[in-house]
Amino acid sequence: MGPGQSPAQGAPALTVPAPLPVLPAPPSPLPRHFSPRSRAECSISIPRCQPPPSCHTGLMQRILLVFAILCANASFTAQNRKPWPAQIEGAEKVIYKTISDLKLHLHIFRPVKQKANAPAVVFFFGGGWRGGTPKQFEQQCRYLASRGMVAMTAEYRIRNLHGTLATACVEDGKSAIRWIRSNAKMLGVDPNRIAAGGGSAGGHVAACTGVIAGFEAKGENPKISSVPNALLLFNPPCVLAPLPERKDFLNPENIAGLRERMGVPPAALSPWHHVKKGQPPTLVLHGENDPTVKFWTAKVFVEKMKAAGNPAELAAYPGEAHGFFNYGRGGNRMFTATMKRTDEFLAKLGWLRGKPGIVQFLRNN
Repeated sequence: MGPGQSPAQGAPALTVPAPLPVLPAPPSPLPRHFSPRSRAECSISIPRCQPPPSCHTGLMQRILLVFAILCANASFTAQNRKPWPAQIEGAEKVIYKTISDLKLHLHIFRPVKQKANAPAVVFFFGGGWRGGTPKQFEQQCRYLASRGMVAMTAEYRIRNLHGTLATACVEDGKSAIRWIRSNAKMLGVDPNRIAAGGGSAGGHVAACTGVIAGFEAKGENPKISSVPNALLLFNPPCVLAPLPERKDFLNPENIAGLRERMGVPPAALSPWHHVKKGQPPTLVLHGENDPTVKFWTAKVFVEKMKAAGNPAELAAYPGEAHGFFNYGRGGNRMFTATMKRTDEFLAKLGWLRGKPGIVQFLRNN
């Protein structure tokens, strides 16, 4: 039985006990290869603030600087605490998990003419485990639905809305995979053709569902696998702890910052450190000029997956930075390129047929 294979069973939304809340903490230092406050993760706009009455030039400059910083921080916090959309146009909205009074949803896009046992994909948004929105992968879902897949974008707990750590993000990712597989018959999907995808922190969540054991929600059926059958990772942070050959790239301060955000020693949630034989076929799409998640981390992750005997591909994009793949960026040049490559990868697995239709999709939308 391959990665994630399990008999399809109908199941209601998963309900788990509510964890003790984690109070939001001030930002902690993170390693240079993963800083969620990059321009690609969020945009910081400084409101037009009225300066105080005129005074000494030097003092005025200092006051204005402090004022601008305070305004920027307020703007950043407001943007990252935005509630998720009540509905995404054209998508079904279903509850896949309930924690106390919190309901987590999947937004589902179906093919116009869905075939029985269709392949499925679920995407997890980026945002440094703190922020983000399931709308990030809306257009990727629409395109893959046009190609015959049942495509979903998932909500999962994040720190700015729920006071949680990365462990909860990963747990919710696994719950989503298990719910999809449990409800494969109702969804009309093949329980053995479920892909997990995501960008940045969402790519980390997807990677963890595929290669890291544990972090399963209590009360769920362990007989139904939470492991996906393929991984589609867009600039994912897959190296979050020191490597034997690169012991100097993380210092104690970096590690402490990661642990504060993750809730466990970083190695426990560092995909590179958990690679072994028998894990899902993986596609990593990464910009070579990514200042947030360094390109070399994607390279060593894919190399280790291959060395373990797992099918893995690295799609490198010269000159591209973090979040390069997002819809609406740069005239959709990289959105087109990455979806074409994703389509080709899924076709190699036998999940899609025919040539990629991303260009026509964009013309029609």
